[in-house]
Amino acid sequence: MGTTETDADFETLDRALSTSSPAESLDLLLKVLADRGEFRALLDARLLKARLDIGLPLVLSGSLAEIPEPARTQYEERYVEAIRDIGRRLLDIGEIGAAWAYYRAIAEKEPVAQAIESYEPADMDDRLGQVVEVAFNQGVHPRKGFGLILDHYGTCSAISAFDALPADEPTRIACADRLVRRLHDDLTANLRAEIARRGQPLPPDGTPIGELVEGRDWLFVDEGYHLDVSHLAATVRLSPLLTDPETISRAVGLTEYGRRLSERHRYEGDPPFEDNYQDHGIYLRALLGQDVDEAIAHFRSKLPAPDLDGRDEAIPAQVLVRLLVRLGRSEEALDVAAEHLARLPDSALGCPTIAQLCQSIGRLDRLAEIARGRNDLVNYAAARLGG
Repeated sequence: MGTTETDADFETLDRALSTSSPAESLDLLLKVLADRGEFRALLDARLLKARLDIGLPLVLSGSLAEIPEPARTQYEERYVEAIRDIGRRLLDIGEIGAAWAYYRAIAEKEPVAQAIESYEPADMDDRLGQVVEVAFNQGVHPRKGFGLILDHYGTCSAISAFDALPADEPTRIACADRLVRRLHDDLTANLRAEIARRGQPLPPDGTPIGELVEGRDWLFVDEGYHLDVSHLAATVRLSPLLTDPETISRAVGLTEYGRRLSERHRYEGDPPFEDNYQDHGIYLRALLGQDVDEAIAHFRSKLPAPDLDGRDEAIPAQVLVRLLVRLGRSEEALDVAAEHLARLPDSALGCPTIAQLCQSIGRLDRLAEIARGRNDLVNYAAARLGG
């Protein structure tokens, strides 16, 4: 039987161990393992070299805690250095999932996040699932992970994944933006295809959805629809997060289409968006500066009695507070919050707190007044000290 590559490596190492210094022998071992791509063994070899350099036993029998200082700190530093080296080698060959296992051990995610940002899967890329797992499920780069889910697993999977996004608002806004744009583009393409199929003159490219459906009631006969209506309803519910005017305009188009669907395909929403498409359309147009006073009056009419302090009952007030803040009317937002949200803890709110509103408009005197009324010593002290 001939000599295998593995046998040759052992013979080369044996010669080095016999003729070279221990440090030189281990340097050779590191090169052999790196050339063979045996990264787990390479990590072990680097730690072996660290123990040799520091003067520790080459085979550790106890825990790190038993190593006396300063050797313990030196060894820990070499351990972190070795982990980074192996992680970087794996990233360099595109093995993002394997690299994360190393970087996670030292609580460093930025190098992996950068690699995920640059990752563009090829056709039938068998790494895609691992990258989505690390980016989205492990939270290393949720925004890019959501985009990969949307692009490669579809709208349904992306909508399901949205609820699992972190509370980080910029991330949620960016993902809602991607989802609205995807639904808008799909719906636009489907409507244009239907118009063409009917032999009707095709509107110019870029015609808004509202104009595509205007005067074309035949698009909706026999309860017709041109997109999964559950996807449409779910995406519209996310639209209040949007900040980009262009995307908000696209979301308005989705609501204009949804309003024309048959009653069976118009899902009910939660207060204050009971009429999912109508109410969201009013909200979104206000964000674009259209019919602002009417929108505020519309949502103000949905406020429950001030003495109801349950979390569900407070949602309409929180929606109105968010809208008023977005419109630059924080004084009015504070009035609504003081009347309807003062009994709720800040942790229960999905809108700026009373303290934040008071701070933003320079009304710490108002904060002191409200805090005293609800027996809130902390915010009272903050208001008095800040004032």
